Amino acid sequence: MNLFVGRNGRKNGAEEPSGPPPIIAMSGLRKVYDTGAIQVEALRGIDLVVEPREFVAIVGPSGSGKSTLLNIVGCLDVPSEGSYRLDGEEVARLDVDELADIRNRKVGFVFQSFNLLPQISAYENVEMPLLFKGTGSRERRERVEWLFEQVGLADRMHHKPTELSGGQMQRVAIARALACDPALILADEPTGNLDTGSGQDVMSLFEQLAEKGNTLVLITHDAAIARRTRRIVRIQDGVIVADGPASAAA
Repeated sequence: MNLFVGRNGRKNGAEEPSGPPPIIAMSGLRKVYDTGAIQVEALRGIDLVVEPREFVAIVGPSGSGKSTLLNIVGCLDVPSEGSYRLDGEEVARLDVDELADIRNRKVGFVFQSFNLLPQISAYENVEMPLLFKGTGSRERRERVEWLFEQVGLADRMHHKPTELSGGQMQRVAIARALACDPALILADEPTGNLDTGSGQDVMSLFEQLAEKGNTLVLITHDAAIARRTRRIVRIQDGVIVADGPASAAA
């Protein structure tokens, strides 16, 4: 049982007859914030497609709209106009409860600040999404222990987050994001709170996940981090101004 292979992985080159849908398919996406006195157009007609197995960085300066785009990609918010299909499901007009449901099923989050619960163990933090999903105890244990082996923390799983280094906490967060085998791993500045060495280790882990068939989107301001992905999408003033292979980035 190879739990590290993502839901989009293929065996022996096999392909589905019609192919899977894109993980992210956005068309004409706009987001307008109405403050009462003024309307702020944060996104101005975003067209973006991310296929299964892609490893993408979204980059842009402060105020470019990348945080707004992150929130919509992760089903934390909805657009004012346009279409967004997540793994084949239209989510642009869902209500709060429907967004929470699809978010729990389809997206694994990795945050800059880790967002681990400090009062429980690393093991329990990773187990929590499986508890919410209703996974049986034996399957939960096997899945969590296996994930800790894959992120190199099998000997630290029963420590509390406060007993771990920053790099170790981020690896726990990655294990938690993978727990329910989501369609998309969405990482927001995942190396932002880490020293250089720990950041390199975390990026190596993301590269392994990409090689195994997981779909990953990273939001980052760090050009060096972005170049370790396979594709860079650059956003500025609410529009995509560049989209191409990371290998072509200066």
